[in-house]
Amino acid sequence: MIAVILAKKILSLFLIMVMGAALVKTKVLKAQDSRSISVITLYLVMPCVIISSFQVDYTEELFNGLMLSLLAAVLLHVILIALTEILGRIFHWDPVEKASAIYSNAGNLIIPIVTALLGKEWIIYTSAFISVQLILLWSHGKMTLCGEKNIDFKKILTNVNMISIFVGILLFVCRVQLPAVLQDSIDTVGSMVGPAAMIVTGMLIGNMDFKKLASYRRLWLMAAVRLIAYPLLNIVVLKFSGLAAMVPEGQTILLITLLATITPSASTITQMAQVYGKDADYASAINVVTTLLCIVTMPLMVMLY
Repeated sequence: MIAVILAKKILSLFLIMVMGAALVKTKVLKAQDSRSISVITLYLVMPCVIISSFQVDYTEELFNGLMLSLLAAVLLHVILIALTEILGRIFHWDPVEKASAIYSNAGNLIIPIVTALLGKEWIIYTSAFISVQLILLWSHGKMTLCGEKNIDFKKILTNVNMISIFVGILLFVCRVQLPAVLQDSIDTVGSMVGPAAMIVTGMLIGNMDFKKLASYRRLWLMAAVRLIAYPLLNIVVLKFSGLAAMVPEGQTILLITLLATITPSASTITQMAQVYGKDADYASAINVVTTLLCIVTMPLMVMLY
């Protein structure tokens, strides 16, 4: 049943992506205009979502669940980073391929998906995965993409989403509830996260030369790694590690972690590639193809879990 609901939600997001593509195809907007939506999503919508997710009553059970989701997120990222390093050397993957294989688009997609599947009260468990991935994206991910040797701690700590996580945790631990009017405003803005992300993806698709996709020889291989091979590995780890037995509702909490890992490749990799002068077209192609194919792969992986 959860897989069916997930399929419907992904189809809904896919239709929003089609609307974004239509804006570009009909020349109402240019693909470059999607940058403005990305900025709004990054600096306004996502912080609202993160802070809102921590606006729940503190309980020992909830805290333990958060620790479980944090442990699972760290474990899966460590496994994927190590495995990608090995496979990258064997098959000569380039930096864009390595980063796209490891990092998922959970930041944009996981919250609307979890809300639709399980309800708003489960969103808080997405914050653990998002925080782990944000830290690694701006450290390991940036180093992988740019060939750097040093971690930019300032970039990590001043990231608006990391600041939002710290604020959310502080409010949660101190048991501070925001005024109802402010909370309603934050919730309303936060509800834009899924549609905004899919409109941006659709606008990029609307400007894409699909004939050029054929020039990327390993594009479909990377899509298979991102959507099938790594998710299957994650399922095995989560199902047979015994982690689910650590807390009540452990299996559902780990389902949320799994959902975060089986989303398409991170759109942040495309943005980083643009900013740092790497192969942004290839990164965008991987993001677009995995976004299209996840309509089928994500429900299948949830059914297997």
